[in-house]
Amino acid sequence: MIRHIMRLSLGGKMTIAAATVAVLVLSGCGQWRGLNSVPLPGTGGGSDAYHVYIQMPDVTAIEQNSRVRVADVTVGNVTDIQREGWHARVTVSLAEDVELPANSTATVGQTSLLGSQHIELAPPIEARPEGRLVDGDTIPLERAANYPTTEQTLAVVSTVFNGSGLGQIQEITGEVNAALSGRESQVRSLLGDLDTFSDRLVNQKDDIISAMEGLNRLSENVNRQTDVLANALKAIPPALEVLNKQRANILGAVQVVGDFAAVSDEVLTASKNDIIDNLRNLGPVMKALADSPGDDLTKAFGLYATWPWPETTLSKWVRGDYANLSAIIDLTLGRIDNSMLQGTPVEGQLTALETAMGRTKVRQPGLGTPNPLTDPVTGGG
Repeated sequence: MIRHIMRLSLGGKMTIAAATVAVLVLSGCGQWRGLNSVPLPGTGGGSDAYHVYIQMPDVTAIEQNSRVRVADVTVGNVTDIQREGWHARVTVSLAEDVELPANSTATVGQTSLLGSQHIELAPPIEARPEGRLVDGDTIPLERAANYPTTEQTLAVVSTVFNGSGLGQIQEITGEVNAALSGRESQVRSLLGDLDTFSDRLVNQKDDIISAMEGLNRLSENVNRQTDVLANALKAIPPALEVLNKQRANILGAVQVVGDFAAVSDEVLTASKNDIIDNLRNLGPVMKALADSPGDDLTKAFGLYATWPWPETTLSKWVRGDYANLSAIIDLTLGRIDNSMLQGTPVEGQLTALETAMGRTKVRQPGLGTPNPLTDPVTGGG
């Protein structure tokens, strides 16, 4: 403890009383740090004040009794500073009517360029205010920071002016002037081209935005197919390994295909004229097919599926699980001769026999009969 003996020239009992009061006051202090150990009036102290702890990364010039401010208004003061690990633990006393959210931030600020430093409390900027700061709460290290000090600002400015090349501005200006001298027309033309390019770029703004939106949609689709792409990427290496193992076979197959192509080319080259002649000969046949009247050709194809009965009349004689069938079979000698014996050595003999029998008096059998099924009936034979 520090004891001071005050001697005043006021004399007598007043001097002894004053000295006694000073000694008692100073003796009652647990730790004397000068006038900063005495609470200052008007700084938020008092019996109704509440205390908050702040973990600061650096307290710089903050001392006990430094002001605590909210929106540039003094609401309290620093009552204690202690070391806690590798950072400082600052205790502040706040007036009872100060309301702050529980997730408030603390920053070491400075009133002016050469002014005193203080601790600035404020609601969070990047988060929504939550709860209320009460007695005994702690503002953690991640919500505490420091504004740049005057020394740091001057150091940065010094770096800008001394190490950033500003001293060479005159030299740079001279070199640019020398480079552009005599080339004013080219530079003017370049500026005009740049202006035209900028105008066209502005005119294509909607197209560019649409293209970017399309790329964004493509990215979203690709992102939704992440699992598919991942599985594909996992499946590709084994597939490549299989292809690598079959490399000799693949090369052999490609070689065989190449040989086949070479042989095919030789064959086509040698038979080119024959192929052309065949195609020319097919021309009349195809023309005759094209010239067939109406839809006779297409109707004729329908007969193959239901031969020997036409498909067009199939629904008339097939009824459910039974079919109606009537047939007229022409077994006359002339019809057999003209249909089954044509081109044989006995062609015409049955016709001659039928003529000798007098059965061709009314009709003449042959392939020229309009309807071979009804003619034997209608012809009276």
